Amino acid sequence: MNTMETSLPVIPSKRYFTIGEVSELCGVKPHVLRYWEQEFTQLRPMKRRGNRRYYQHHEVLLVRRIRDLLYDQGFTISGARNKLQEIVQLERDKKRAGEVLLVGVEDLEDNLSIGDIASDEPWSLAGVLTDKPRLQALRRELYEIRELLSEP
Repeated sequence: MNTMETSLPVIPSKRYFTIGEVSELCGVKPHVLRYWEQEFTQLRPMKRRGNRRYYQHHEVLLVRRIRDLLYDQGFTISGARNKLQEIVQLERDKKRAGEVLLVGVEDLEDNLSIGDIASDEPWSLAGVLTDKPRLQALRRELYEIRELLSEP
């Protein structure tokens, strides 16, 4: 984390933020935020009465990421756009990998019996896979990891 980002205020836990609030939270003027909406397709705040913008938490984080790429890392608009696409693709790949892993666990749970695996070691894979509560705990953990990876 760079020094500029550490000086930004903590994002409050609320559902929606006005453009003025996002401006203060991210250290960027409102007209810049409106311009970035045109340049970065991922940035789509909800518009309500009178075209007023309302940003969600993940969009505030996205603005901070864009700000970091442009102001702190020196990317051009085009370069930052490409970098964001790479980041989004990487996150999609991580999510897919998590889903594949979970499918594998579900298959093992459905198809394995104690006779399928031979091991006397209590800490072995056989011990985990044949212990229903431990397997369920492992599955819960994997779902939690998948959720964390899918957050913007």
